[in-house]
Formats: sequence, structure tokens, C-alpha cells
Amino acid sequence: MPKAIVLEKSGDKVDAAVRELAAADFPEAEVRLRVEYSSLNYKDALAIVRGEPVVRQWPMVPGIDGAGIVESSTHAQVKPGDRVILNGWGVGERRWGCLAQSAGAMADWLVPLPEQLDSRSAMALGTAGYTAMLCVLKLERHGVKPGDGEVLVTGAAGGVGSVAISLLAGRGYTVVASTGRQAEAPYLKRLGASDIIDRKTLSERGKPLERERWAAVVDSVGSHTLANACASTRYGGVVAACGLAQGMDLPMTVAPFILRGVTLAGVDSVMAPPAVRKEAWQRLADETDRDLLALLSHEVGLQGALELAPRLLAGEVRGRTIVNVNA
Repeated sequence: MPKAIVLEKSGDKVDAAVRELAAADFPEAEVRLRVEYSSLNYKDALAIVRGEPVVRQWPMVPGIDGAGIVESSTHAQVKPGDRVILNGWGVGERRWGCLAQSAGAMADWLVPLPEQLDSRSAMALGTAGYTAMLCVLKLERHGVKPGDGEVLVTGAAGGVGSVAISLLAGRGYTVVASTGRQAEAPYLKRLGASDIIDRKTLSERGKPLERERWAAVVDSVGSHTLANACASTRYGGVVAACGLAQGMDLPMTVAPFILRGVTLAGVDSVMAPPAVRKEAWQRLADETDRDLLALLSHEVGLQGALELAPRLLAGEVRGRTIVNVNA
């Protein structure tokens, strides 16, 4: 009987536990996967600890990403034995997710596992790494080049930030990391950051326009941090926004956009079309430094994911958490 983290609502609280489920307990699906590895993302931690607004129906198996082997399929283009990645499309929110030994999906949701990756390394990157690559692609498509100036990465010690620093530095960009955990400075420098700034310099209400500094920004924080990042982006620069760790609000004026021509580019990882997903995952496979991947990731089992979720929400977890669902 496959094991899974199961979330149930009890009044205003979430009951989260590792349970054994019968095959009949799982919703019907076009494709059934044997999950080998998943990961613990910010959304997963929110689902486990708070439930709403991430979880849209109960009970729920969380886990917005997973990698494994196709066990059965009714779709002609997906065959048993195929190795695939599943992330986004409401998995772990509206549909049972991948913090389980079995998961269902539509065939169109799946990305073939690139040859350079195995399931574990794919989940060492996971949705955070995939989102970081979507941000890098966004900067490139707006014409940002390594010689244009400094690129700011906020939430630098988190999953998206850690991978973004590694990817950008690997492509020759000068990366400045913003973090509230100064003890992580050696780690961030090892990933490729050339400078570290305290997140306090960005996290309080600022001016409509600040001194121009950043050629581009990758932001996973939102709120005042995103507003201040935009206010200090150089003329014609681009800010890729992909997260809301500080908040969903955006307390700023239009000044950076109409006086400096700054572009605020939204990055969505959930509903990105298949062609974009395949490009992002292949770029990750081609460009990820395997030594740095080991540095920025650590592994737990399903029970360990439950125990780690509150710490991730509190900003106490560095890098990426791989979940071995079979441990």
C-alpha cells in the first residue's frame, strides 16, 4: 500500500500525517506515476502548516512536484517505463500531489526527464529550480547581458534564490544576494554571489525612486522588497517577480516604469505551457553545476518533510529539500 502525506481539515486546523492508502483511494488519472522523489517547496509548507489558501479541496496530498516512472497510461504518447517530471498544473493544490509514493496526472502535464538528470537530481532542482530558470529566461528575453551590471537576487538563501544565483553566476552575471541570514554569506558566495546585502535594506517602505543600481532583479519575496527593487533598478532594466514570501501587496508608485522604463515581468510556474517547461528543464539539465547542486540540497523522508515545513515557513531552511518518498 503506497504511503503519502495526507492533509485533512479539522475545524480551523490542518491534520497532517503520513498514511498508507489503498490504490482505490487515489483519484482516477490518465497517467499513474511511481514517484521516486519529490521536494518540499514554500507552497508545500504552507499547505502542510496552514492549508489555505494553497489547498483548494480536502482531503489533499500535498507536493507540487515529483519525478518518477510511469506505471500505467491511457495516452498514446506516454508509455509505462517513461521517466518524467510532474510539477504545477494545480498538483498539491486542487489535485493530489507528489509527496506520496504514487501520483496521477494528465499526460500533457508531464515533462520527459532530461538524459542528464535522474529523479533525485531533478527534485534537487524541483519547482524552485525550474522557477529560477524561468526567471533567467525572462531576463534573457528582455536583453539583459552579463556585462550590463549587477543582478539582484532576493530571498537568496531559499530554493529559488539559491538556484538563481548559481545559474546567473554560471553564465557570467555579477550577482548580488539579498538575505536576512548573514551566517549564510559563505554559502551564497560559494554559489557565485559577488556581494551580500542585508534584506533590511529592501524590506521597509522606501522612496518612489532610489539610486539606480540593478541591471535586473530576480525577486521571490514581493511586497516592500519588490517595490524597493523596482525603485532601484537602472534605466531600461527588468525585474522578474515570482514569489510572495513577504506578502502579496505591492506598495509602490509607477515612477520606475514611466521615468526609467523599468519592466516588471511576472513569472508563473504553475500554468506555463509545455514548450516553455521543456526548455526550462533542458536548460537546467545542461547548465546546472552538479557540485553546487549537492551543496544547495539535502534529503529527508516523508515524515521529515512534515517536521521541516514550519521551519521552511520561518525562513530557517537553506536551499532545496529533496524528499525521498520511499525512505
